[in-house]
Amino acid sequence: MAESRTLKLELVRSPIGSTQRQRATVRALGLRRLHQVVEQSDSPVTRGMVQKVEHLVRIVEAPE
Repeated sequence: MAESRTLKLELVRSPIGSTQRQRATVRALGLRRLHQVVEQSDSPVTRGMVQKVEHLVRIVEAPE
């Protein structure tokens, strides 16, 4: 079975001043608190979500 690639994401800025849609995207990524790190599958859907809130999140480890 092939190992699926994952992304580690960290919330580095508060979504308080962001739009409702951006806050919902951050929540959908599983991020609740500042500096929380979550692991998500590396798919086009996840990459698109990260791109929409790239000013709030950071990719901790890039895939190899």
